[in-house]
Amino acid sequence: MKTYTAVIERCSDTGLYVGYVPGFPGAHSQGKTLDELKQNMKEVIEMLREDGEPDLEAEFIGTQNIMVA
Repeated sequence: MKTYTAVIERCSDTGLYVGYVPGFPGAHSQGKTLDELKQNMKEVIEMLREDGEPDLEAEFIGTQNIMVA
């Protein structure tokens, strides 16, 4: 069992939730709800892992708020 961190955004054009795993090529999907997105992401990651565990190109660290005048 392995846990991946996904970044999730909402598309302003479609209203869909869009998610991706930083540094994991191809690990991205979308859904109408957060539950649908989570299931879609799980399926994509499982499919991508069929060829073996990937070497991630980046590691998710976190977010920062940047204040500008």
